[in-house]
Amino acid sequence: MSTETVRPPRNPPPWFVHTAWRVHRAIHRLSGRRFLWAPSDKRGWGALHLTAVGRTSGQERGVILGYLEDGPDLALLAMNGWDEGHPDWWLNLEANPDATVRLAGQEPRRMRAHTATGAERDRLWALWAEAEPTLDAHADHRTTETPVMILEPVVGNQLPT
Repeated sequence: MSTETVRPPRNPPPWFVHTAWRVHRAIHRLSGRRFLWAPSDKRGWGALHLTAVGRTSGQERGVILGYLEDGPDLALLAMNGWDEGHPDWWLNLEANPDATVRLAGQEPRRMRAHTATGAERDRLWALWAEAEPTLDAHADHRTTETPVMILEPVVGNQLPT
């Protein structure tokens, strides 16, 4: 039996996380909007580009987020880089749940968002924890529960090209 103590993972400083996502958005833009990836066996989650309307500005806002597929739905974690508070994109979707999503190699599609609660949230959190084994340890650094957002396809969800 080992007496070794296992250290919980340390979160990078918020400035680093936010800078990394800014760099990712810049690469995404410079690549002609192609720098996204689909979930794979190696990495259980993918990266998508979400466009939503800003709750105060009324302007379109874009962000790149990790997602898991749950049938036709997409599950997102509103983790804010593991920093305190909720990310702007989540607050925007709470105010206006209509969004446009682009997945790797696919045309943009319309989605409608809602925040998972109860058993639905627990099930999706468990799926995320399976894909990202350090999830609970990272979430423990926050004093508030990390919301799980679900994006559901809108009927006739393909946008005109």
